[in-house]
Amino acid sequence: MTAASHPAPAHVLSSAAPSFLAADVGGTHVRVARVQASGDDAHPVRLLDYRKYRNVDHPGLAAILSDFLGDSARPAHCVVATAGYAREDGTVITANVPWPLSARQLETDTGVQHVHIVNDFEAVAHAAAQVDASGVLHLCGPDSAPRGPTLVVGPGTGLGAALWIPTANGPVVLATEAGQASLATSDELEMAILRHMLRARSHVSVEHALSGPGLINLYSAVCAVDGQPATLRTPDAVTAAAVAGTDAQARRALEVFCGLLGSTIGDMALLYGAHGGVYLAGGILPQIRDFLRASTFVARYLNKGPMSEALQRIPVKVVEHGQLGVIGAASWYLGQQSR
Repeated sequence: MTAASHPAPAHVLSSAAPSFLAADVGGTHVRVARVQASGDDAHPVRLLDYRKYRNVDHPGLAAILSDFLGDSARPAHCVVATAGYAREDGTVITANVPWPLSARQLETDTGVQHVHIVNDFEAVAHAAAQVDASGVLHLCGPDSAPRGPTLVVGPGTGLGAALWIPTANGPVVLATEAGQASLATSDELEMAILRHMLRARSHVSVEHALSGPGLINLYSAVCAVDGQPATLRTPDAVTAAAVAGTDAQARRALEVFCGLLGSTIGDMALLYGAHGGVYLAGGILPQIRDFLRASTFVARYLNKGPMSEALQRIPVKVVEHGQLGVIGAASWYLGQQSR
């Protein structure tokens, strides 16, 4: 397809709309897609091709984009969603991506005329309205809900949360610092874990428990409470041991993780009025889908007194972050063009 420098607003585009690239850059993987505006207001982005790359196999993002494109004609535009802060000069301040990122350098190295950069979680929130069959796991609530404020939460290196809000003039994304809120506990084990964590700091945040590093924190605290040595060093190791049932403390830590996640998501849904749905997009969650389904997540999510009835009307799904990232990046870009 022939690329155009300035695509028209999505609502007037047809299947002949020019394609462009969308990439979601994480600390471990990069997801890349060739996308196209669909002309459908409800689902404005059509995925034409989608691939996932391991960062360690490539010297930089330009190499990944070039591999994805191969010998095909270069599109005029590429939008990159990445953790971090994009400066006005097109460079990115980030602690999680293994290589420097620069929009201008990517243009030079790939032959794409215009590279745009957006925060990864803002991009994920822009994809919220398009989540339907892409749900990895439906945890509770109806299959769908009336169009309304939609919460996207992702336990990863930290805990990100954003609210997608439909308005008469197009959607607005409210970025939050929900991961920095104080962690609330509900039973004796969680209280003991919190007391242990408070020995090292005066404030224990939500993401100090509900993130990849947070899972290690929970495991270390459970080991301390049980008087056992902490032998596992990575979130993947804790998750694998918990699912396999080979380490009692790892299993208890993952059970606590799921319970705290349910309780916290219930709080957020009420705080933000997320009547349109809740989507969990953290990389760890699809790996523990069966464990999560069998855990106390749903019971803790609904344990909000008389507000339990309201929460039962909100669909809660686990979704694959990477695909949402590229769809969201593309949605953000099309929104910017239409405005």
